[in-house]
Amino acid sequence: MKVCYFIQSHKNPEQVIRLVTTIKKSSPDCHIIISHDFSSSYLEQNVLTDFTNIYIIRRNKPARRGDSSILDICLQTIDYIFEHQIEFDWLISLSGQDYPIQPVYKFEDFLKKTQDDCFLNYYDARDYKNPINKRQDSIKRYTSQYISLPYWCKPFLNQLSKIEKFIPFLRVQSFFSMLGIKAWSTPFNDDFIAYSGYYWFTLSKECVIYFRNFIKTHPKLLKYYQRTLAPEESMIATVLVNSGKFKVADNTLQYVDFPKNLRGFAANIQAKDLSRLVQQNYFFARKFALEQDPEIFDLIDQKILTVPTK
Repeated sequence: MKVCYFIQSHKNPEQVIRLVTTIKKSSPDCHIIISHDFSSSYLEQNVLTDFTNIYIIRRNKPARRGDSSILDICLQTIDYIFEHQIEFDWLISLSGQDYPIQPVYKFEDFLKKTQDDCFLNYYDARDYKNPINKRQDSIKRYTSQYISLPYWCKPFLNQLSKIEKFIPFLRVQSFFSMLGIKAWSTPFNDDFIAYSGYYWFTLSKECVIYFRNFIKTHPKLLKYYQRTLAPEESMIATVLVNSGKFKVADNTLQYVDFPKNLRGFAANIQAKDLSRLVQQNYFFARKFALEQDPEIFDLIDQKILTVPTK
């Protein structure tokens, strides 16, 4: 079985290298694709020459939260896999601030045995009581069309949001500095439901092929999604779940905590969290910060990831 890890990163290159090294030590034959934004930080590639099947996609523009840039990076990576004929059975998306909290060989053994076809969090975006996004504007993200504005427009958008409720077609997202209007029509109906959730995923090759082919044969859907808010959190789940062809597990296999006070940013994992995390069904966790807490990486390597000697 071949596993392909897709790492999307823009900062902390030393931490990215450590993540790659840790994965490769446990799974030397796996493929790792790193899509890194070199305009934000420089990723030294020479330190990875001891490993095989490492691929670097150089980006020279930062991804922007809210718009289609994260989705576009994902689609670019999927195309890269097939254009370079990289053999794989599973595709796993990770950020540069992820790190395994169980031995990688256990994760890959789990994938070898599972009866599921993909792992991702998803919910019906029409459900205002969904467990992930409890705001009642959830469905507006995917039934509206947005444009991105410069971040210096945020004060103006904050003021505009005060009258949004009086203008039914207006959509203001000052946090992302985006402005939109209600779509005249959408691709969604009772047979093609808009799903949403967390972006990160573990997909079988069959799911990746189906998703890629669907996008290629439905360009209008992609164009529509590229004008929605955070399309990467919806499009993959929407295509795969609505297909009815796959056994979809509502679980990314990755731990992440989004406390309300951080407004959509993940909390850093601390050493006191580890004993609780490893007892749950997670194989990776996010987010870690090497520059702030290097000791936690050593603790994980020594206490969790070290293969026992026979």
